[in-house]
Amino acid sequence: MKCPFCNNENTKVLDKRETDDSKLVTRRRRECTDCSKRFTTYEKIESNDLIIIKRDGRREPFSKEKIMKGFMRACEKRPIQSQAINKAVDEIELELLCKKAGEVQSKKIGELVMSKLFQLDNVAYIRFASVYRKFADVNDFTEEIKNLKSIRVKNKIK
Repeated sequence: MKCPFCNNENTKVLDKRETDDSKLVTRRRRECTDCSKRFTTYEKIESNDLIIIKRDGRREPFSKEKIMKGFMRACEKRPIQSQAINKAVDEIELELLCKKAGEVQSKKIGELVMSKLFQLDNVAYIRFASVYRKFADVNDFTEEIKNLKSIRVKNKIK
């Protein structure tokens, strides 16, 4: 690792830990052996092995950015902290990468996203569900809201 201050190629690691947000990122505190300045680096697992099978049968590489875009659109103008969104997206990525299969149906990802949004915010959940499940009219929204209410009531009873 090159020092960003003097470009010396010799640095030593002072501290190493996983970030709070995810087990996929390692934070390293480093010190240059030449100029003695300290800096932080982040190491992220990169996996291009996971292939997503789309509804129409096409295959494409997994993209965490696409999941993040879906979350951001669903959570737009909602009182949801960006940390909560990042954590949910990281959890989905971790769950997918931990699977032994090299291919995942896009439907599985959609269900994981809906599950996380359900826990975060009802409005964000309905927004995502309306696009994901291709709601045709107001009746579809009404039915989903009824389901949402009944699930919330069941969870409060338990």
